[in-house]
Amino acid sequence: MKKIINTTKAPAPIGPYNQAVLTGNTLYISGQIPVNPETGELVVGNIERETAQSMENLKAILEEAGMTFENVVKSSIFLSDMNQFSQVNQVYALYFNTETAPARETVEVANLPKFVNVEISMIAVK
Repeated sequence: MKKIINTTKAPAPIGPYNQAVLTGNTLYISGQIPVNPETGELVVGNIERETAQSMENLKAILEEAGMTFENVVKSSIFLSDMNQFSQVNQVYALYFNTETAPARETVEVANLPKFVNVEISMIAVK
């Protein structure tokens, strides 16, 4: 059975999906973009700030499900420009212990929702 996870501390979905779905001990978190959940405004103009906002949105969803970044087993990062990989990686690394960091892929895509520069999704296990 699946349990829907939603929190007001992360942006509301912009389509027919939920922030996350918990099934058994596994949490599937939808891709998060740099939207400030308090204002509904995009955080733009600086890839480091955009990445940090996306990660904070993910953190809020993890917390709503009773988890932390230590529970994350898989991440997917989507970038509009792979030349920003190192800046994104520096911010992303602040949220994980290097020795227990999750598996991950990072891919460049043509466009992302609202034409942001970064979107991150995760899978976590209790």
